[in-house]
Amino acid sequence: MSPSTSPRVFTEREVARHCTKDSCWVLLGTRVYDVTAFLRMHPGGEALIRSRSGKDISRVMEGPPHRHSENARRWMEQYYIGELDRESGAHEAQVLRERKTASEQPDEKTAQKVKMVEEISPYSKCSSVDLDKDLVDWRKPLAWQVGHLGEKYDAWVHQPVDRPIRLFGNPLLEAGTKTSWYWVPVVWLPLVFYVSWHCYTTMAQGTSRVFLTSDFSIPIHKYSFPVFFLMGWFLWSFIEYCIHRFVFHMKPPAHNYYLITIHFLLHGQHHKSPFDGARLVFPPGLASIVVGAFYAILHQLLPDIIGLSVFVGGLCGYVVYDMIHYYLHYGSPKKGSYLYDLKAYHVKHHFEHQRSGFGITTTFWDHPFNTVIPDEKF
Repeated sequence: MSPSTSPRVFTEREVARHCTKDSCWVLLGTRVYDVTAFLRMHPGGEALIRSRSGKDISRVMEGPPHRHSENARRWMEQYYIGELDRESGAHEAQVLRERKTASEQPDEKTAQKVKMVEEISPYSKCSSVDLDKDLVDWRKPLAWQVGHLGEKYDAWVHQPVDRPIRLFGNPLLEAGTKTSWYWVPVVWLPLVFYVSWHCYTTMAQGTSRVFLTSDFSIPIHKYSFPVFFLMGWFLWSFIEYCIHRFVFHMKPPAHNYYLITIHFLLHGQHHKSPFDGARLVFPPGLASIVVGAFYAILHQLLPDIIGLSVFVGGLCGYVVYDMIHYYLHYGSPKKGSYLYDLKAYHVKHHFEHQRSGFGITTTFWDHPFNTVIPDEKF
């Protein structure tokens, strides 16, 4: 909503009517927000927001159990649609006071509700997001603009927005940066199955051996394939962590236009627009470079069949990584499950702890490298 436009005014009854999956509104003090589009993205799950639809969530934003970050509050402003009718709110508070006075025993829930209706949230002073006045021109491709942000880039890229990003003006180049999630398993799983079958059947022939010296060798049993496969998967989890931490989250020098641009293309654009569904998985063409390098290194370091077995395990780990990453942004895992906690962990990485929490499929490697996000339940 443009700052020059007078905000729409809603009554409490109007706000309360929007409590479904198709239309969900909440309040921050007297400010009204339509959070329908955010329901499936919320790390705490859709039901958590719907249970508070039509209500003031000021205290929820402050916590406990979870105090929402400045980025989360800034993100909220994108869904601002208007103001609550103050007279309607005052009338509701008066009715609640009269009910409390008439009651012989104080009703703690009613008293709390009165207080929530009367108090004005500190977030009512927040200005709505105006992307037209952003540091970049969102009407033009962003790839060649961000490098000019210099020292402002790091702060800008870690202030997320719910808006699709256009990287390039050329339609073909732009299309090459977008990928639907299902292309990852479609492209890579057939290769995983084929190479796995090849490795296992080759070992089953009993002719594969590892030569420790020119005169001494050890036979490779077919049942050792799962061990090498899991070793590759485990190795991928470490590579996943290192790439995310040291490449995707490098802090490019403020004076280097090209490094800033490269960082934005690799990962910065994902932090700026974390719910752009077309850019949550790696395009197979780009991923093939990493996959090819992974294979070449293992082929040089390990005996042929062992290197191939470790490689296919790592490749399978990559496919699972990309699928989990997509699900952490768009899925609705059951509360208390492993993926539920992982989703909350990853969202905190995006909104509050960008310099920690680099594990995607697991938080294992965050522990030895001391990059664990502090435990905070949603």
